[in-house]
Amino acid sequence: MNETTKAQANDAAQDNGSEQAPATQAEAERDGFAVVEALNAENAALKDRVLRTLAEMENLRRRTEREAADARTYAVTAFARDMLNVVDNLTRALESLPENARAAGDDVLKSLIDGVELTARDLSAALARHGVKKQEPQGEKFDPNFHQAMFEMPDETLPSGTVTKVVQSGWTIGERVLRPAMVGVSKGGPKPVKAE
Repeated sequence: MNETTKAQANDAAQDNGSEQAPATQAEAERDGFAVVEALNAENAALKDRVLRTLAEMENLRRRTEREAADARTYAVTAFARDMLNVVDNLTRALESLPENARAAGDDVLKSLIDGVELTARDLSAALARHGVKKQEPQGEKFDPNFHQAMFEMPDETLPSGTVTKVVQSGWTIGERVLRPAMVGVSKGGPKPVKAE
């Protein structure tokens, strides 16, 4: 091979190398952009997962707090329901005494009556401390969520659907009904006026 041919071959090789260098550089830039885009997409997906996990944890925390509060409020429900019979029996015992027996009774009877009254008051106060409240719906509009209608009484003086007699008091614990009030409801009076 003569020198001219060698020089031409070297020039051709250099030309081929210089043409390939820009092509690989463009491919490298495209590959770099693709890697950056892939990393950005992965970053966005991970950020979304983190935000969703944080929101889920916050919802779980709130739900747990609400369930714990409900558990504290309504934990004594079964016990309170059993104690309502005791309150009712003490009340019935006091109501069964005629007024003249109270006034004419000797000291022993008066002491017994005072003891039963005190016990009934203390029991009602203990229930109230635990969120159990007595409902006396006399004169209120009948509400099937809190009252159980036992009978209807014709009464033209009251609006229809008004509680006229309470047969048994109702009780609530927190926002829930522990025992609905057993009531008599008026019938046939003027229509109740709706408050706006």
